[in-house]
Parts: sequence; C-alpha cells; structure tokens
Amino acid sequence: MDLKQLIETNNRINIKDIQDKAFTRYGEIIDDYDFNELTKYMEEKTQIPSEGNIYIASVSEMENTKIREELENEFYGEIPIEIGYCNGSNSTLNGLEYHKGSEINVAVTDMVLLLGQLKDVNNNKYDSSKVEAFFVKKSTAIQLYETTLHFGPCKTSKDGFKCIVILIKGTNEPLREATLKHNRDILLFAKNKWLLAHPERKLLIEKGAYAGIIGENIEIRFQND
Repeated sequence: MDLKQLIETNNRINIKDIQDKAFTRYGEIIDDYDFNELTKYMEEKTQIPSEGNIYIASVSEMENTKIREELENEFYGEIPIEIGYCNGSNSTLNGLEYHKGSEINVAVTDMVLLLGQLKDVNNNKYDSSKVEAFFVKKSTAIQLYETTLHFGPCKTSKDGFKCIVILIKGTNEPLREATLKHNRDILLFAKNKWLLAHPERKLLIEKGAYAGIIGENIEIRFQND
C-alpha cells in the first residue's frame, strides 16, 4: 500500500512522507552510504513472523561487512556498533523507547514509523496524541536522533515489514542490575534502552516495562475495514 492509500485508510492520524520537513525534528535521511550488503542478507536470509515482531540485536553476517566498518569508523566516530534487524507484522504503537546515541534504520520493505520527542515526556508519562507517523519507502535509510521516541515499525501490507537496526554495541542487552536512583530510571528496561509501554500492551508490562503512555494505542490500518 502506497502513501496515498495509507492516508485514505487512516483518517485518524496524519501520515507524512519521511521526506517531509516535519521529520527533521526526529532525524535525517542517510544517502551517502551503501547498505546493499545488508539489504541483500535481509531479503535472502530473514523471515517475517506471522504474528508479532522478531528483533535480533546483533547478527555476525551483517556485522562482518564493509558497511559496518564504514559506519563504525565514520558515522559513529570509532564507537563499536551492532547491526541486526526487526521483522514483523505489527500495526500498533504499543510502546516508545529511546537510547543514548543515534539509531540507524534501513527499510527493507515499506513501513510506517510512529515517532515522538523525549522533551514531551513529563513525570514518566507521554501523551500518544503527540505522536507523528511517517511513511518510509523501501530502501530508505534514516538516522533517528537520541531524543527521538520510537519503537517497532508498522506494516503497510499483509506481508509485514523488514527493517535493519543499527545501534551502539550492547544496546538492548539485559541489564546486570537496575538500581533506581533517579525518577527516570524507572523507564530503564535494558542496556541503553529506556521504555514507556502502552497499558494495552500487557506483554511488555509483564516483562517489567513501565506503563507510561496515556491516550490511544495508535493503529496503522493498511486496508479498509
């Protein structure tokens, strides 16, 4: 489903193209790196689950590549990185997270990202009415700033989505021990991962996520009901 069809089907939320100037609040498009090594692996070696999402933080075949060396040495300033992926059939917001350090996403299929800004989190609460939706066309690479709230992509067709995820090495690994010294520490869910869950997403809450999103659990529909 293309952007025009998505807009017609989702009249409750304004879906913008990732090229829209509004996206500059959240990140920028990356057009000076060649991600073909990674997209080829994703297309040939990874599957989309029939339900939910699968996230693999680090894949050795994706990291033993020229692009990993280039990104690590140039884009991330010689900070070690991890390259993995998120594939799935998700259609709803469910949660919002942020990291210290930018994240790179490469759309292997068309997808929609639901984004917010960290500055709008007050007392560990975030109103989902502030979320903006962006259509990311297949083969587009983007940087998400560390102040950008985000989570798993939403599909634009029944076939689901595939997305490459690049982060500072160690991100999303289990915590050794969570010691709550500050108010925002209650959002710390994994290494370098601060997470707010929507109350409807019971699975995340059962795993220890803080139910900090108020308002609608936004859904991206890809066909008329």
